[in-house]
Amino acid sequence: MKKILVCLAAGTAMASAIPAMAQDVGPVDPFSGFHVEALAGYDVTKAGSSVDDDVNEDNDQSIDGFAYGVGAGYDFRFNNFVVGPEAEVTWSTAKTSFDDGDFEGFGLGNVKTNRDLYVGARLGYVVTPTTMIYAKGGYTNAKFDVNNASGSIETNRDIDADGWRIGAGVEQAISNNVFAKLEYRYSNYEEGELDYRNDFPDGDRFDLDLDRHQVMAGVGVRF
Repeated sequence: MKKILVCLAAGTAMASAIPAMAQDVGPVDPFSGFHVEALAGYDVTKAGSSVDDDVNEDNDQSIDGFAYGVGAGYDFRFNNFVVGPEAEVTWSTAKTSFDDGDFEGFGLGNVKTNRDLYVGARLGYVVTPTTMIYAKGGYTNAKFDVNNASGSIETNRDIDADGWRIGAGVEQAISNNVFAKLEYRYSNYEEGELDYRNDFPDGDRFDLDLDRHQVMAGVGVRF
């Protein structure tokens, strides 16, 4: 319930910013041109069926939290079709927690999420003069900080995970320059490596099976 309230509060704050932003700064058409956006939503990551850090127990449960970040992109409009590249960086509060000295199952061990990078493209269709539906896909790279055995202190290492992302959403033009959107996206991380900070070399790459689900809201401005 607490996480849901936090997400609702973030959505309310983003919505309250729309009136101040919704003053046109130029003759920009909806769903075309360069844009930047603020993002917030719900994030859950689950170790896939092929990843389990405990041979005696089913330890591939999920971690979830509040996701937030920024994004940018450029849309090319051809009549009702819209296509263009996009990129974003987000963070999340999701992490494993301890119960009686043992973290509550997650296939990578005792970790907390760090930054998540995404580069991809989307294809949209304008269904009304102010509403567009779209699908998206691309490359994603996420980091997970590895904690020590007590679960309270960060070590100088993290897991660098590579994968792909797909998603779909709806975007609503508030004015020619301001928009709001809501989307769902799924990410799968198939490979990873253990990164050491300071002067230690990185570890060898290894196979992963991490599933990430996110529901994200955004408010942005076009230029």
